[in-house]
Amino acid sequence: MILAGDIGGTKTLLAIFDGEDCVLKKRFESANYATFHALLADFLTFIPDIKIDAICIGVAGPIVNGDCETTNLPWKLTCSDISQQVNTSNIKLLNDLEAAAWGVLSLPESDFISLNPKASPQIGNCAVIAAGTGLGEAIIFHDGKQPHVIASEGGHCDFAPTDTQQMELLAFMQTRFPQHVSYERLVSGVGIEAIYAFLKQSRDFETAINLDTETDLAAAIGAAAVANSDKLCVETLRLFAKIYGAEAGNLALKCLPYGGVYLTGGIATKCLSILQQGDFLEGFLAKGRYRSALENIAITVCVQPDVVLFGSAYFINKKCLA
Repeated sequence: MILAGDIGGTKTLLAIFDGEDCVLKKRFESANYATFHALLADFLTFIPDIKIDAICIGVAGPIVNGDCETTNLPWKLTCSDISQQVNTSNIKLLNDLEAAAWGVLSLPESDFISLNPKASPQIGNCAVIAAGTGLGEAIIFHDGKQPHVIASEGGHCDFAPTDTQQMELLAFMQTRFPQHVSYERLVSGVGIEAIYAFLKQSRDFETAINLDTETDLAAAIGAAAVANSDKLCVETLRLFAKIYGAEAGNLALKCLPYGGVYLTGGIATKCLSILQQGDFLEGFLAKGRYRSALENIAITVCVQPDVVLFGSAYFINKKCLA
C-alpha cells in the first residue's frame, strides 16, 4: 500500500493507494495543526490495520536534501521523522508542483481543457504553473525519449508590470511588501484580494455587493466575477488573469514548452470561464518579438483537483516501486 499526500497552505490531502487505485482519501485543514506529525497521527487512526510500503508527498515548499520547510505553514517535514512515525523507509518528498507535473503526465486527456485555439502540440518540454494559496511552477524536460520533472520556486520571481495600470499596482504592493513584490503576491488567493483592494481604492469600478464580512474574500471575489454580478470583481479577475498569463509566458520563454503549458491549482478550475475570455492568453502572448514563438503552444487547464495526489502516487509507483 502507498500513502500519497498533497500538502498545501490551505488544505492537506492524504490517501491510500493500492497500486494506481485510490482506496481511501481524507482532507484536513492545514491551519488546524501545529505540525505535520500531528496531522499524520490523525490520518493513521483511519488505517490502523494497513501496512504502508511507501510514502510520497507533494509539499508546497522547497525540498532541500530530501526534507522541506513549508512556505505558507510553520511546518518542517523530514523523511526520518515520517519514517519513525509510519515505520517504513521508502519515503519521498516532492515539491507540490513537481508532484503536479507527474500527475499531468499520468492523467487522461479528458482532465484537460484548452485555452489556446491555435495550439499545435508536439513532443517536447512542458511547463506547469499553479495559482492557489501560493504560486507554484515546474518544468518537464523531455530528452527525446522520456520526461524528467524539474522543480522550481519560480513563483517568487520579481513581478514585472507591463502597462501603466500594473505600474501603479506595483507601487501599491510595494507599500505592503517594500523588500520584494513577487508574482506569488499577485497570482494567488491573497493576490486576488490585493488586486481587489488596489482597484477598490482607485474608485474607477462600481461595486454592487459588500464583501467586508467574507471569511474567504478571494473565493467570494472569484464567484462574483464568474457570475458577472459585480464590476469591481470582474475587473479584479480580468487583471489577475492577464498577470497570470504574463507569468506563464515568462515561464514558457525560459523552457520553450512546445509540449504544452499546463495550469493546475484550484483557482484555474474555479475561474475557468474567466481564463477562457482572452485576458490570460493575451498576457501570455504579449512578448513583443517572441509573440510568434508562443502562439502555437498548447495551454490547458487541468480540471482534476487531486492532480498532486495522483502525481505523488504515480511517481512512487514509477520511480521507486517499479
